[in-house]
Amino acid sequence: MSRVIPTTYRRLTVALGALGIAFAGCLAQADTLAKVKETSSVRIGYANETPFAYTALDGSVTGESPEIVRKVFERMGIKTVEPVLTEWGSLIPGLRAGRFDLIAAGMYITPERCKQVVFTDPHYQLPDTLLVAKGNPKKLGSYADIAGNPDVKLAIMSGTVNLGYAREAGIKDEQILQVPDTTAQLQAVRSGRADAAVGTQLTMKGLAQKGGDKVEAIAEFKDDPAHTGYGALAFRPEDKALRDAVNEELKKWLGSEEHLKTVEPFGFDRSNLTDKTAAELCGQ
Repeated sequence: MSRVIPTTYRRLTVALGALGIAFAGCLAQADTLAKVKETSSVRIGYANETPFAYTALDGSVTGESPEIVRKVFERMGIKTVEPVLTEWGSLIPGLRAGRFDLIAAGMYITPERCKQVVFTDPHYQLPDTLLVAKGNPKKLGSYADIAGNPDVKLAIMSGTVNLGYAREAGIKDEQILQVPDTTAQLQAVRSGRADAAVGTQLTMKGLAQKGGDKVEAIAEFKDDPAHTGYGALAFRPEDKALRDAVNEELKKWLGSEEHLKTVEPFGFDRSNLTDKTAAELCGQ
């Protein structure tokens, strides 16, 4: 004989189930923050991209984002920062899979990424530029210049926002060389496999210094002001409690003399500060 469950009972069961899920979510948030505090240790995912986060010659991990993490978590009483090297395109999947607790790689806040992670408010703003062969023989100064010459190849680091910008500008996929990191971008331009590489102004200037007399970062890159990048730390959506705790410390610290002294070795200064918020940049 079939059993009929009263409507009221079914509604109560559904409501209790929803409460259980919400409670479990709250516990997950609290547990991550509590775990970090209990162990006095936090794991950060980073990709080798100077000056944002990279492995130095002595094997240590440094850069604007890791150094900010160290200072901020120190203020929270956390002593150990454990870095986990990851290819750029695998940072968000790695975070969501639990390989590390946050992304500290200078990641730009974009509406698409906001669907997958939660960001702190940005700790810098930065425009892009091109790395080209010395003398800029193809006379490249914008995405439009590249789109207008089908023979030009552009090296882009996989998973970055520049891929979308290039396609929006009309650059064909056959003109785009996707590479795993900035070292590969430099090698592509030096070897002639690509006519240009695109990335943040600081990154391209750093690559130009490494590349010697064969390459240069162009001084004037004509780009949509909306493409200005706003970098932040990223967390799993269920770790909003941890994100909020970090954001609170960041708001107290960003713009201080200690902050500016911390990021100065990586080319950042007061001009890179911004009052934009993650909510605003996520379009919320």
